[in-house]
Amino acid sequence: MRIDGVGAFAPRDRRDRQEWSRLAAFCAHHGQAAFSRDPHIGGHVTGSAFVLSPDGASVLLTHHAKLDRWLQLGGHCDGIADARFVALKEAYEESGLSRITLLSDQVFDVDIHEIPARGEEPAHLHYDVRFLMRAEAGKIAATAESHALAWVPLGDLRHYSQAESVLRMARRLASGWLTRCKFVSVTH
Repeated sequence: MRIDGVGAFAPRDRRDRQEWSRLAAFCAHHGQAAFSRDPHIGGHVTGSAFVLSPDGASVLLTHHAKLDRWLQLGGHCDGIADARFVALKEAYEESGLSRITLLSDQVFDVDIHEIPARGEEPAHLHYDVRFLMRAEAGKIAATAESHALAWVPLGDLRHYSQAESVLRMARRLASGWLTRCKFVSVTH
């Protein structure tokens, strides 16, 4: 299953199929605008990176400044209709790492969640498209968008985040997702 600007995804269960279907319908209905920040269409596509340490034992999380929660790296597409590119760009911008490898061209996870109204911006949905990556070089450095960055051992993830969307990605990885991928180890 493929969506222009998003990529291919192999849903594993009912939740995956529902999220992918909602994302596909949103993109089909809004076209290029789905990748914008237009507050009048009810949401937008975002790109996220689940960045593993070089040994694959830890994931890089950011303590998000606005949301005050530990999350994966990622951000808005801002008109760029390429969620994979945006996820990789955000991973570089938010981590300080100098080399990151995209481990698969396939979408790793999709999570649709509500963002509450803030100031003039109405409540809206983030159609978050997540990709699996691995850090190859560089030292992490927090930006103004985060209070801190941390390499969190996958087994300790619950101590940092109770968010189902974050924990689900760790479970997906533990279930052997990467070994079933068609496009492994794409370096950028």
